[in-house]
Amino acid sequence: MPNMQQARSVPCQAMPGIGAITGSDASEVPAMESDAAPPIKPRQADGIQLASKRDQGAWGHAMKVNVVYAHPAQDSYVASLHRRVVGVLKARGDEVVDFDLYAMKFDPVMQVEELKGHAGPSPAPADLRVYIDALQWAEACVFCFPTWWSGMPALLKGYFDRVWRPGVAFDLPTDGGTIRPALLNIRRMGVVTTFGSPWWYTRLYMQDPGRKVLLRGLKSMCGRTQKHLYLSKYSVERISGEEREKFARKVEQQFERF
Repeated sequence: MPNMQQARSVPCQAMPGIGAITGSDASEVPAMESDAAPPIKPRQADGIQLASKRDQGAWGHAMKVNVVYAHPAQDSYVASLHRRVVGVLKARGDEVVDFDLYAMKFDPVMQVEELKGHAGPSPAPADLRVYIDALQWAEACVFCFPTWWSGMPALLKGYFDRVWRPGVAFDLPTDGGTIRPALLNIRRMGVVTTFGSPWWYTRLYMQDPGRKVLLRGLKSMCGRTQKHLYLSKYSVERISGEEREKFARKVEQQFERF
């Protein structure tokens, strides 16, 4: 598991079947070498959900998955989809590190000193270490969020701006050539998102900019054989409860085969 030393002490929502790790129930997961088996030890990590690796699951394999969730309301439809995703991954036997960016009070603001550090070798700010460790540890990453104004929430955008930094997500050649992908450990990318707008507005009129950012931009920083799963629900504020449940079941079924 990644080094969780920098995790902050904040309340977090328990996942189905995955107890929230808070206070005295906490555990410490030291950094591991690239070829080492991930140790599982007690550690303090409020806002971070850890699902232990169990059986290999119905699909005969287990993955290390970093889930990143961004929605301020724990009673939202996106929150329920997020819980289902984590529940399915755990049931498969995958190892999961689940970040709730709002509960963890992630700081999305990049300061000028941090930006200047991108120009040359510079250590990442201490508050990013837990997120970077998880990203470099994972074989798959999953993002659960609402789409607002045709894009991801500002908090999630700040996560990508700060965490997917030079030396982590990509390398900048000194000669000014093409950037080199650095997240070759990531073999799968999953996205679950909702839209208030209808499908035709997003896909035909707006040309789906949020999807392009993830699947054309960020995905290109990952392994060359990487596969993706993109699940979206449109007009979410106008659909029935039955339609919401139908989409939620689709999400579960797709992540069973993720």
